[in-house]
Amino acid sequence: MNIGEIAKRAGVSRSTVSYALSGKRPVSAATVRRINDVIAELGYRPNASARALAEGRTRTFGLVIPPASSRLTDVQLGFVASVVEAAAVHDHDVLLSPSGGDHDRSFDRVVTGRRVDGVILMEILLHDPRVDRLTSTGLPFVTIGHVEDPAASWWVDVDYGSLIGRCVRHLADLGHRDIVLINRSAELVASGYGPAVRATEAFLESAAARGVTAHDVCCADDPAAGLACFEQIRSRWPEVTAAVTINEAALPGVQRALHRAGLDVPRDFSLTGVIADRLAEDFHPPLTAADVPAGEMARLAVELLLEQIADGPAMARHALLAPPITLRSSTGARLSG
Repeated sequence: MNIGEIAKRAGVSRSTVSYALSGKRPVSAATVRRINDVIAELGYRPNASARALAEGRTRTFGLVIPPASSRLTDVQLGFVASVVEAAAVHDHDVLLSPSGGDHDRSFDRVVTGRRVDGVILMEILLHDPRVDRLTSTGLPFVTIGHVEDPAASWWVDVDYGSLIGRCVRHLADLGHRDIVLINRSAELVASGYGPAVRATEAFLESAAARGVTAHDVCCADDPAAGLACFEQIRSRWPEVTAAVTINEAALPGVQRALHRAGLDVPRDFSLTGVIADRLAEDFHPPLTAADVPAGEMARLAVELLLEQIADGPAMARHALLAPPITLRSSTGARLSG
């Protein structure tokens, strides 16, 4: 079954059927109803490639992920899966493309090859050349995270600054006077990775405002680094009684280090941060945390990208999410003495 037969049965031209399906040109309501009746009678489902060609679009998004050599964190994997799911709701496919390192050619093919209608870009730096590159091409894009001056771009982000500040205040209210931030890797911090930089600034500012002694350490994104990092913290600052973290990949190692040191959570040591809810629930005991809403971020990113694609140049929009801190069992009052 094809458009020609539908046109013949509906008594219209092939182009009229194409316009009625794509919406590229106005077609009278009566004609659209007649075409839809024929389609329903014949059980016609337009070929995806033909429909995309008729619309002048690929019905495909590019999702630019960290380099393939880097292990994606749980939040990143959850976000990728959520983007694919959200795109499918709108009958779109997702083309994954790594960036950074040796992957510049892959990114360039996505940007210039007209293989996608728009791009969702992950892991944003404060000064990100990929954002500048996309802006110069005019290709619609949405970033997950935002650059230092984000007014002209479309983006979705978690408000790491306010959330880390709330974590610090929560620990201060429980009487903790010496706390540490377990950050992401030194390389990410040095590169200007937005969440890491904003978390550091908010941690230090909030601790100073509450008269709390604050320490900041970088930690690579893996369990072994988490174990070594926590042992370093105990060696350098034995007076520390609580930690805030945005490094979910290091958490299993931190847990092993706590157990190895014979520290009970939360009686002897409290831990909180900004973490994917599944990992927070899997921690022992369950982790008090601001749960990163990967599904909501993906849905919003897809919707913003579709809005750009449909409307063309428009005033940039964004969404800054500040999920509540879920009180679980990993934080408690500091023991006196």
